[in-house]
Amino acid sequence: MSRCGSHGAVSAGRRDNKVAYAWVGNSIRQCPGQCAWPFHKPIYGPQMPPLVPPSGDVGADGMVINIATVLAGAVTNPFDGGYYQGHADASLEAVSACTGIFGKGAFPGYPGNVLKDKATGASYNAVGVNRRKFLLPAMWDPKTKSCKALV
Repeated sequence: MSRCGSHGAVSAGRRDNKVAYAWVGNSIRQCPGQCAWPFHKPIYGPQMPPLVPPSGDVGADGMVINIATVLAGAVTNPFDGGYYQGHADASLEAVSACTGIFGKGAFPGYPGNVLKDKATGASYNAVGVNRRKFLLPAMWDPKTKSCKALV
């Protein structure tokens, strides 16, 4: 209940055999001002109006952001020895280094310039299968040493 999601590894059978896992909670029930932002009013900071979620469901779209964040960490740092920035005890991973950034010009309380669906007013920065729209977080680019958003 103290975080939106996490990842780690557990032993599976033999001691040297580890399996990575990821977990994401219900973002509308668990601290929506943090776990469902920018589709929900933030718990602190500038109180800008929330964005309209692409699916129309604040909780589901908040979970998409959290799944993307945790999945990127699980893939790039599955056993706590992969990619991260800073000290291992307080590391920032590929997406957690870019918290709250979804488009260019982002700053605390403002997710950045994202695309807007003309029919629904929903905010997004990625289009998937069957033209489904998503808002995905920026990732740290070690080459440019900056957060890269999709738009």
